Amino acid sequence: MAQVQRMSRLMFKTLRDDPADAETLNHKLLVRAGYVRRTAAGIWSWLPLGKKVLENVARVVREEMDDMGGQEVLLPALLPKEPYEATGRWEEYGPELFRLKDRKGAEYLLGPTHEEIFTQLVKDQCSSYKDLPVILYQIQAKYRDEARPRAGILRGREFLMKDSYSFDTTDEGLAQSYALHREAYIRIFERLGLDHRIVSAVSGAMGGSASEEFLAPAPAGEDTFVDCPACDYAANTEAVTYVAPAVDAVEHPAVEELDTPDTPTIETLAEHLGVPASATLKNLLVKVDGEIVAVGVPGDREVDLGKLGEHLAPAEVELVTAEDFVDRPDLVRGYVGPQGLGKVRYIADPRIAAGTAWITGANKVNTHAKNVVAGRDFEVDDYLDVVVVEAGDPCPKCGTGLRLDRAIEIGHIFQLGRKYADAFQLDVLGQNGKPVRVTMGSYGIGVSRAVAALAEQTADEQGLCWPKEIAPADVHVVAAGKALQTELALDVAEKLGAAGVRVLVDDRAGVSPGVKFTDAELIGVPQILVAGRRSAEGVLELKDRKTGEREELTVDEAIARLTA
Repeated sequence: MAQVQRMSRLMFKTLRDDPADAETLNHKLLVRAGYVRRTAAGIWSWLPLGKKVLENVARVVREEMDDMGGQEVLLPALLPKEPYEATGRWEEYGPELFRLKDRKGAEYLLGPTHEEIFTQLVKDQCSSYKDLPVILYQIQAKYRDEARPRAGILRGREFLMKDSYSFDTTDEGLAQSYALHREAYIRIFERLGLDHRIVSAVSGAMGGSASEEFLAPAPAGEDTFVDCPACDYAANTEAVTYVAPAVDAVEHPAVEELDTPDTPTIETLAEHLGVPASATLKNLLVKVDGEIVAVGVPGDREVDLGKLGEHLAPAEVELVTAEDFVDRPDLVRGYVGPQGLGKVRYIADPRIAAGTAWITGANKVNTHAKNVVAGRDFEVDDYLDVVVVEAGDPCPKCGTGLRLDRAIEIGHIFQLGRKYADAFQLDVLGQNGKPVRVTMGSYGIGVSRAVAALAEQTADEQGLCWPKEIAPADVHVVAAGKALQTELALDVAEKLGAAGVRVLVDDRAGVSPGVKFTDAELIGVPQILVAGRRSAEGVLELKDRKTGEREELTVDEAIARLTA
């Protein structure tokens, strides 16, 4: 027996117009269809229909996690400061971490992820290699103090997430746990009906080594990823690496200074000299934990500050300001060159390879220099891939030009290694009776983000269009209006419910057929069954919400079709 939900008793209200602040499809439609309502910036309330969809996503995740051997627990969201201080993440998370104090002045946080707490739990519960491997998971609200919450539930301050953690005694065991999660994630996203890509990624504040993201391509996505049309390479743009080709040995002329008045930017310099921007060397000044550092990239490329930050983590990276030049006469704003920088650390993109010649600043006002050769006239302290990736950049695997696309991150898996085990001295007794340091994996799925991603990928001009696995009902029965039609709709709905079909039935009195039909399209249940003009003959119309195909069926035929 499945639930029959009568819309005359359902707390919901559809809207004809998009919310004024809505920019993305999921934000517009989930609000208009009565699934969610905004409580505050980045904080959302889930209404009955939305809660059903959210729980259906969680159910699929839970089933697959259980099938792969995961054990579900529930840890608190309000967490003490000390474990996060022990790993350094109390500071590393920066302003995105919700911090608070109790009445006694003790400091706490609202959990963004739970690596520290799960590590402590396993340390308390597991003492022998016989207790491992173990995979623990929870489905719980997480918190992040977003500076600019946007895109509805896609980027909120509170969100529902499945986070799981594996604990093994060997690196080989970790690799197996990682593979188990990877395969489970593929099954989860296939069941949810999400078009997704698996891409190489960076670990960020999570730490660890190997990591991959599961991305759902969508115009509203906040992630940019690349894929290769010629091979299987795919990666988040922050994880793309550039392999510099060999530079032919060429004898370059000596450095020559050029009078270049009023050319503090690459654009003005290239125009003044009549050269392409790619012939120039751009030198961006940043502060790394307060120390000024120069970053060199070709003039036609931009520095990816996210990439740079990942390379230099946990150090804090920020752009210099005008005030930073006041006490540094050696740094001439708009005319910085790597030659003669003295003690300033110089980081360069691999494209600034030894033997390449550039036009760059001469460290004098209104002056640039040409024939400045890497390895001859200046040395690079560190080569780091820090440019913003562009379409057509060479694939690191085969050299073919890469494609760029936008996507929503719906999952991320990490081989953490022993970062957290080291912080908490998580050891178990090995087979030889000696302590063994445990190695960990961390694996997340954005449950509420998956709802947003599905809305983005499956909606059409009429509204939402849910896959059956996560829809709030299997069939939406619509009574066109008259008493006979309502009576037939309710009778069919009860019979379907008795047969195990989840039913949403529109039995609202005083609502026009046009509004009911519009709402049915907007709400997005996979099958729409209408008790309309031929109700007296016991004939209904069945419409497939996705394809728009319609078919007239008798009551018995409709029930047989929908229960097959």
